[in-house]
Amino acid sequence: MKKLLFLLTLISSLVVNAQDTGSIQGTITEENGMPLSGATVFIKSMNKGGVTDFDGNFTIENVTEGTHEVSISYIGYETLDQSVSVTSGNVTQLNVTLNESNNVLNEVIITAGKKPQKITDVPATVNVISARDIEEFPSFNVGELAARQKGVDFIRSGVLGTGINIRGFNSAFNSKNLQVTDDRLSTLIATGLPMGSFSTVTKDDISRVEILLGPNGTLYGPNAHNGLVSTITKNPRQSEGTTFAIGAGNQKVVTARLRHAQIINDKFAYKIHFERSQGEEFNYVDSVYVGTTAYKELDLDRDFDTQKYGASLFYKPTSGSELSGYYGHSNNNNIAVTNAGRNQIKDWSIDVAQLKFVSKNFFANTYYTWSNTDDTYAMNQRTQNYVSFIENGFSEEEARDRSFTEQWFQTGPNQGDGIVLQRGAVFKDASKRFNAEAQYNNNWSNFYLTLGAQYQLDMADSRGTYLLDEDGIDLDQTGIYTQLEYKLSDSGWGFLLGGRLDNHELYGSNFIPKVAVTKKINNGTFRLTYGKGIAVPSILNLKGNLFGGLVLGNGEGFTLTDGTKIQKLDVETIHSYEIGYKGKLSDNLFLDANAYYNQSDNFISPLRNIADAANGNNVTHIGDQPIGDVVDGSDGSFILTYLNFGHVDTYGLDIGLNYYFNDSFRTSFNYSYFGRELDKNDLDNDGNLDGQVLESELPINTPNHKFSLGLHYNKGKFYGAIYGRFVEKYDFFSGINVAAETQDQDGDGVNEIVEDAQVGRTWNYGQLGGFTVDANAGYNFNDNLSLGLSITNLFNAKNREFVASPIVETLVSFELKYKVNFFKKKTSNN
Repeated sequence: MKKLLFLLTLISSLVVNAQDTGSIQGTITEENGMPLSGATVFIKSMNKGGVTDFDGNFTIENVTEGTHEVSISYIGYETLDQSVSVTSGNVTQLNVTLNESNNVLNEVIITAGKKPQKITDVPATVNVISARDIEEFPSFNVGELAARQKGVDFIRSGVLGTGINIRGFNSAFNSKNLQVTDDRLSTLIATGLPMGSFSTVTKDDISRVEILLGPNGTLYGPNAHNGLVSTITKNPRQSEGTTFAIGAGNQKVVTARLRHAQIINDKFAYKIHFERSQGEEFNYVDSVYVGTTAYKELDLDRDFDTQKYGASLFYKPTSGSELSGYYGHSNNNNIAVTNAGRNQIKDWSIDVAQLKFVSKNFFANTYYTWSNTDDTYAMNQRTQNYVSFIENGFSEEEARDRSFTEQWFQTGPNQGDGIVLQRGAVFKDASKRFNAEAQYNNNWSNFYLTLGAQYQLDMADSRGTYLLDEDGIDLDQTGIYTQLEYKLSDSGWGFLLGGRLDNHELYGSNFIPKVAVTKKINNGTFRLTYGKGIAVPSILNLKGNLFGGLVLGNGEGFTLTDGTKIQKLDVETIHSYEIGYKGKLSDNLFLDANAYYNQSDNFISPLRNIADAANGNNVTHIGDQPIGDVVDGSDGSFILTYLNFGHVDTYGLDIGLNYYFNDSFRTSFNYSYFGRELDKNDLDNDGNLDGQVLESELPINTPNHKFSLGLHYNKGKFYGAIYGRFVEKYDFFSGINVAAETQDQDGDGVNEIVEDAQVGRTWNYGQLGGFTVDANAGYNFNDNLSLGLSITNLFNAKNREFVASPIVETLVSFELKYKVNFFKKKTSNN
C-alpha cells in the first residue's frame, strides 16, 4: 500500500509540474532572411537553452510558466535580449532577426575561451575586425586593418609586407604573437614566423579577425606570448552565393578573386575560393657591406605575386553538430625582411589539409601542413659571396653561379691564393607539421568547464641548407589544458581558473596558468587577470646551420676551449597582470581600457658571437660532439648563436573610445602607452656578454606613445572611413638591423650608433615612426555591384616604418566587386 501511495504521489507531482511548464520555439534569421544555423538561444533565469538547426529553428521544452528574459546570440551579430511569456501547456513562438554587430559591446566572440561569449564577458582585451570592416576595405591586403586596432604595434615593410606586434619585444623575426586560422596554426614550421602573405585564405572568405592582447597560452599553447591573432572564415550556410572581385592600384598592383558557397541540402554545403595578386615593391635596395664598402643586393627582384586557392566541404550529422574538411594552397614570390638581412622568396608554397568536428560539447580537430621551396635565398650572403669572387678575378658568370653556395677567402698576396668556404645562401624547405586537438566543454548551472589536449609533430627538412638536419628533425610536443569558470548572475561576479601543462621534446615541461575575476556593474564589466606566456625557441633557434656554420642553433649548448659552458636555449617567459574595464559610459559612448604590468625573463637573444678567437677561446663542442664532426671544416673561431638572458619589467595602458553620433556615423579613438624598467647594473641583462648592459641589447623595439583617430560613415549606398595614426619616434634593433638616433650607449664619449651612417653591417636611416593618414570609401550601386577606393598614406608622409624597408609612399587601390546568390530563393523555401 505504501508503495502504491508513493507511486500515485509521484505521478501526481509529475502531472502538476508538466501542467506548470510550456515550451518556446521559433526561427532565427539574419537581415536578408537567411537562417542562422548554430545560433544560441538562452533562458537566463533557468540557465538552459538550445542551438538552432540547419533551418535556424530551435525548441526549448519544459520552460517554467511566467515571463523570462531570453538572450539570442551569434558570432558577428548583435546579441538580442527579449522578454517572453510562457503559459503552461502551450508553445510560445519566438521568431527573431539578428543584425550584424555595429556596436562594440554587443559583439559575440569565440577566440578568448574557445566558445561563443559576449565580448563584455571575456576576461581579456579583445579587438575585432568584423566582416563589415573587411567588406568595406577595398584592398587585397586585409592586414592593413590591423593598423586601426588599439594596443597593436603595426608596421608596413612595403607594398605587400604588413605585420603586427603586441606590447613590446618586436624584431624582424618576430614569433611571439601566435596566429591561428580556423583553429589551425598559421605559422611557418621551421621558423615559427606568422605566415602573413603565405596564408591560404582569401579576403572574401574571412568572416572576422579577433586580436587578443596579452598572454593566451593556457588554451593555445606556446608562443601565444604577447598576444593572439585569430582569423575565422565564413560558413557557407550563412554566406551562400558567388563573389567576383578585381582590383588595381599603383606599384603595378593587380588582383582578382573568386569565392563561391552553396548549400546542397540540409546535410551538405561547400565553398571554394581563389586569388591571384601581383605588383612591384617600392624602388628600394638595401646595402650589403663587405668591410666598409657597400654593395647593392645582387639580382634584386622587386616583383611580387601570390596565388592561393582552397575548398571546404561541410556535413551536418545531426542538427547540433558539424563535420568539415578543408584544403588550401598558396604560392609566393616576394621580399622578406629578417634580422640577418633580406631574403628573396622564390616559389615558396604552403599546403594545408584539415578535418574538424564541432558539436555543443565536443570539439575535435586535426590538420597537416607542408611547406616547399627550392630557390629562396638570403640576398646578403649571396651578395657577399659574389663580391668575394669578383674581387679575386673570377668571371661574372662564375661569380654568379658560385654565389649561391660558396665564398672565396683570400689567403695570400697573389691572385688565386685562397680557399673556398661553404657559405650557402640558398634556403630549401620540405618541412611538414601534424597537429591534433580534442576538447570537451559543458556547464552545470553557474559552473563552466573546458578540458582539452593538443599534440604537434614538427618534421623539419631543409635538405641540409639551413638546418642541422642530415637525418631529418622530428620534434613533438603535447599540451593538456583545463579552464574552469563560475558565474554568479545575480551579483555579477565571475571567476576563472585555467592551467596548461606543455611538454616539448627538447625544452621540457612548462606550466602555463591563468586567473581572472570579473564584476558586472551597470553597463560594463571590470576585470582583473593574471596570465603566463612562454615564447619557445623555434627549430631554427635550436637546430639552425646557416652560411656554412657561421650561424648555429643552440639546442644542445656549447663548450669553449677554456671549458666555459654555454647553456642550451630555454623558453622565454612573461608574467602579466592586467586590470581593465569594458562598458557603456553613456548611450553613445563606449570605453575599453586596460592597464598592465609584465615581468619578462630569459629573453631569446639576437645572434651573438660566442667565440673569442683573438684569445684562442674557440667553440670546441656542440653538446657532447666535437664541432668539426657536426659542421664540416669548422674550427669554432666564429660562431653566431642564440642565448637566454635578462629580466625586465614592462608596463603600459591601452584606451579605446567609440562614440556613436547616430546609426550611420561614429568616431573611434585609441591611445597606448608602453614603458619599461631595465637594471643596467644586472649583468644578466648583458645580451652580448661584453660586461656592459646596453639598451640596444634588449629587444624592446616599441614606441612609448601611439594614438589614432578614426571617422567612420555608412549610410545608404555610401560608406567611408578616414584614419589618422601617430607613432612616436623610437629606436629599433634586430640582429644586423639598426634604426635609431645617434647615441653614446656606454657613456665613453663615443657615439656607437650614428644616424644616417653605416652601423655594423647595415645602414642606419634613423628612428622609425611618424604620422600617417589612411582612407577608404565605396559605393554600392545595388545589392550586387560595388566599387571601392583605398588610399594608404594619403598625404605621402615620408616615414620609414620598419628596418631594411623602404619609405612607404602613397598606395592607391580600386576594387570592383560583384556578388550574386543564384540559390537564395531555393534556400528560403527549403
